[in-house]
Amino acid sequence: MTQYLLSLPHDTEESPTLESMAPEDAETAMAAAGAFIDELMSSGAFVFAGGLQPPSTAVTVDHTGPTLQRTDGPFVEAPEYLGGFWVIDAATQDDAIEWAAKASKALTSRVEVRALQEAPDQ
Repeated sequence: MTQYLLSLPHDTEESPTLESMAPEDAETAMAAAGAFIDELMSSGAFVFAGGLQPPSTAVTVDHTGPTLQRTDGPFVEAPEYLGGFWVIDAATQDDAIEWAAKASKALTSRVEVRALQEAPDQ
């Protein structure tokens, strides 16, 4: 099985979080996400998932040179950012796309599908 990342892009201007949403909207979103995760778990496809805070909360760390550099904020400025994700097991990309379609419908959001890299055969 291949693992796939199903990611939720958000527009930067929105920066939605559960705290910034109306309580009834947050409750609806959490119920939809929970139902989707329950379905993933019952099928055996669920690996793990998470929701991310907005990019404004990021800290970028760079220790590629002789000194540690720490910068508040995201590494890049972008019109969109990663708001949340699931990692799933799927036999094919088409299977992963079917899961993404269910997530998109449930959460009324676009979902990007990308396979995780696998270690080369030894």
